[in-house]
Amino acid sequence: MLNNYHIHFEGIVQGVGFRPFVYRLAKKYRLTGWVNNTNDGVHIEINSDNKQSTHFYYALLNSLPPLATITRSAIYKTKFTAHTDFSIVKSENSIKPKLLLTPDVALCDDCRNELRNPADRRHGYPFITCTNCGPRYSIITKLPYDRPNTTMVRFKMCKVCNEEYNNPMERRHFSQTNSCPDCAVEMQLYEKGKLTQNFTNLDYIVHQWQQGNIVAIKGVGGYLLTCDAANPKAIAKLRKRKHRPTKPFALMYPDVESIKKDVVLSEVEKEELQSIHAPIVLLRAKSNLELLSPEAVNEINRSLSRLGIMLPYTPLYDLLLTKFKKPIIATSGNITDSTIIFQDDKAISALSKIADIILLNNRDIVIPQDDGVVQFSKKHQQKVTLRRSRGKAPTYINPKLQLPSKTVLATGSMLKSVFGLINQQNIYISQYLGNTDSYDAQCNYDQTFNHFEKLLSPDFEAVVVDKHPDYYSTRFGRMLAKKHHLGLYEIQHHKAHFYSVLGENNLLDSEEKILGVIWDGTGLGDDGNIWGGEFFVYHNKQMTREYFTGDFNFILADKMVREPRIALLSIAGETKEIEELIKPKFTETEWKVYTRLLQKPDNLKCSSMGRLFDAAASLLFGFDVHSFEAEASMQLENRASKYYYYHPVLMQDSYLDDDIPDNLFTFLMKKLIHDITLQTDKNHIAAKFHISLVDYIIKVARKFNINKIAFSGGVFQNTLLLDIILENMPVDFDLYFQKEFSPNDEGIPFGQLMYWACQNKANNK
Repeated sequence: MLNNYHIHFEGIVQGVGFRPFVYRLAKKYRLTGWVNNTNDGVHIEINSDNKQSTHFYYALLNSLPPLATITRSAIYKTKFTAHTDFSIVKSENSIKPKLLLTPDVALCDDCRNELRNPADRRHGYPFITCTNCGPRYSIITKLPYDRPNTTMVRFKMCKVCNEEYNNPMERRHFSQTNSCPDCAVEMQLYEKGKLTQNFTNLDYIVHQWQQGNIVAIKGVGGYLLTCDAANPKAIAKLRKRKHRPTKPFALMYPDVESIKKDVVLSEVEKEELQSIHAPIVLLRAKSNLELLSPEAVNEINRSLSRLGIMLPYTPLYDLLLTKFKKPIIATSGNITDSTIIFQDDKAISALSKIADIILLNNRDIVIPQDDGVVQFSKKHQQKVTLRRSRGKAPTYINPKLQLPSKTVLATGSMLKSVFGLINQQNIYISQYLGNTDSYDAQCNYDQTFNHFEKLLSPDFEAVVVDKHPDYYSTRFGRMLAKKHHLGLYEIQHHKAHFYSVLGENNLLDSEEKILGVIWDGTGLGDDGNIWGGEFFVYHNKQMTREYFTGDFNFILADKMVREPRIALLSIAGETKEIEELIKPKFTETEWKVYTRLLQKPDNLKCSSMGRLFDAAASLLFGFDVHSFEAEASMQLENRASKYYYYHPVLMQDSYLDDDIPDNLFTFLMKKLIHDITLQTDKNHIAAKFHISLVDYIIKVARKFNINKIAFSGGVFQNTLLLDIILENMPVDFDLYFQKEFSPNDEGIPFGQLMYWACQNKANNK
């Protein structure tokens, strides 16, 4: 007996070819009915009996399109309506959006093959896409995801493209970005004040690279600044024009085989490079490079051992790199410390001061995104996300998390600004928005938030902010809560880090005690001091600060953060032996003023492990002033890695004895200085420094008799530290790390959301 069955899918189900997939499977099962998009997912109605409808439902779930993810689904019987055929009906948007937003996706293999096939009508077309690849989040203006609701609305499809678009048996059926050379997205070239329309000569771009020139290219999430990565003079010119003296540049290689010529590539790193997210992956450079000269590498990464590498993720980049046959520098198109530029007029006005030519196109970007960045530890291949952006944002899926039905905004932190929200039991975490101590990043934050509001129409009931009152994100959240009379929640910075790693590892409902090792740069503590070397205990949904690393005087505010020598001065103490090592780093005036400041009785106290890494880098290797965030710590890790991975360094080499030192900072500094006086290899000292920190964690965990340990905070971006932890922590410990979210401040809004979810659950018991 035929009945009417309704199927509802939620998740990433729009912009991924889901309706054509349903249509084709329904035809295979000889079903009648319909499928459509709405603001809460995909709906299907079929005439069927109970057995066949069940088979069809599970066939859908078990053979999803490549980009689709189901978070919730249901099938139920409804009032019978006879259907004579199966059809795709017009999308509806009559209800509030309850959709996950599909990220931008890298060029798929099918499109790449067509791009390179001389017999294909899209051969060499720089904007080839299909339902399995191309821009999504960056071009959508409202929901549901249909062509009229994207920046592709201005492009009228040619007859052939229109036939593909309307043919359910085609790969490009309802491919909202569909176009071809006959109805093309067009490029323009800006050079010497002149704009050339309908530019097609990609050989000219390659020629510019060959001549040592800098080319700004519009991509999916914004503009990239590019030049020949094998040309040290071109890279030096880019550094000078961009005012970026030492921060490493990212590279784009033509293919995996060319990457292997210059770096060591593991299978897991290769898989990450080739994923649909196509992030930058930090890879270890070989000593005998083939495509890059040592001089070029030094200009790229300033003596660090890794190169940040990605593959061409758009057809335009693929065509250019195939022609060039070498790697290029591919760094965000911006002025240093501002956000990535994505508007064409701003690119012409700002980037023409850096780039010799600018390659534009007339497909507008709604929302900007930088490239994502990940790395893996050398020995244990532990994944660390450094920047979660293009290809990942703004969706996060974890079916094991039980989310309240209420709507809440988490405004994040100041550095690595990101915001997040729970809406309709979906989690959204924005792309990296920059450091909101700059005006550009604040504008980017506002614009992206307004875009989310336009897409999702969320009815916020609460806002969660960091306790630091001067963060832009905190002020933003407070103003929003006041304006709309929303509940306001505050959570201390490092507790949010802990909640982030707990939520990602589904530990919020754990009945066992969990020790949170939360080490980072700075964050305002509950006692008004600057924290960053904390041990929290989570038990019965309560979090308490049980221990910390000791402290030192925090002087000169952000100047200490920018100048590791000041952290060294504050931590090291005042003995004559220490003064001889440190005093030459300062002028006479600085020395008098700074040492006097350290004597003030009302100084803030600081427990930041980030500052300890800075101090050690300054002491051992002379990295006294940062030119970019965490530069000294990265160099310390790099030097320690050069020793650790090639020499036996064991837990017995720890500076710690049986007791836990009262103040880890002064204790370790004295040990480092002692080894320096013994003329111990400084790379060896740096390795022993890392070993000692892991020994310290073990001792604290034993002190509290806790076997579950979770790690977060910017210090745990250090992959050497992760390898030592994984190599040396006793087997009776269960260890938890962040993978999807960064342990740096990008992970804060997710932690704020998890804190609120716990509070909400507790209050509703």
